[in-house]
Amino acid sequence: MSFSCILLTFLATCLLVAYPAAAQKRIALTFDDVPRARDSFLTPDERTERLITALREARVPQAAFFVTTGNLDGADGAGGEAHIAAYVAAGHVIANHSHSHLWATRTPVADYLADLDRADRWLEGRPGYRPWYRFPFLDEGRDTPERRDALRGGLRERGLQSGYVTVDSYDWYLDQLVDRAAAAGAAIDRNALRDLYVEMIVGAAEFNEGIARETLGRSPAHVMLLHETDLAALYIADAVAALRARGWEIVSADTAFADPIATEEPDSMFLGGGRIAALANARGRPRAGLVPRWNEESVISALFNERVLRQRVSP
Repeated sequence: MSFSCILLTFLATCLLVAYPAAAQKRIALTFDDVPRARDSFLTPDERTERLITALREARVPQAAFFVTTGNLDGADGAGGEAHIAAYVAAGHVIANHSHSHLWATRTPVADYLADLDRADRWLEGRPGYRPWYRFPFLDEGRDTPERRDALRGGLRERGLQSGYVTVDSYDWYLDQLVDRAAAAGAAIDRNALRDLYVEMIVGAAEFNEGIARETLGRSPAHVMLLHETDLAALYIADAVAALRARGWEIVSADTAFADPIATEEPDSMFLGGGRIAALANARGRPRAGLVPRWNEESVISALFNERVLRQRVSP
């Protein structure tokens, strides 16, 4: 090899060391409130079938479905156990989202833990089960440190890991707006609805990735909070495509919950925005800058009315 070739190889190696490739952004998809009541477009059976198909076609390796076992007793709960089994048969996993979907701050600790135990008795031993517990409303006792710590201790005693999130898509609120509009007989622009759904998901992911890099100095494996809605069944493949276009890799829930932040318990009472926001707040960042516009109901409502319902907005 000539001296010039050796020199070029050496310089190229130095450049690679000095300027490493940007860390891959990674995110897992998780769905709450399973089995959920019907929405405006699909039956629960249709929703499950379409969601499984969409995840497969979008090449999502493994999503997690957080089960609220009390929903099985609801008006739309018939068939819910079969839906849960179908998700697992498709390669996904299931975890605990309580029995009664209680607010931790409004429930005595002993009663709250008894409720999650009831759900875990139903889940434990089932195929695809993971020992993760997701607090409904992301409320892990954010009114007092004593309640927060008692609930965290309760999970540890049970061998449960927090099913934390790092990205809240706020899709539940968009779903609520759709249901209200449909019940009122409003004309819904489905293409605009799809675009807004995707924009909210990607926007929230990018925002929390920025907070993570500033707080941790790295990109963790993120966990996105979604819900088992018609919107997910109809548009999750579009959202995944948009995430990939922005450089995101979709990883399994198992991968995401093995990230080092899974073992951190932020010393913060700002817990409703997810783990990244709580870690940033615990390290001194004010709450005001930790909520993306995509989690603000006034912003979502305005965009929904303007784009999806085509309502004229006053200046």
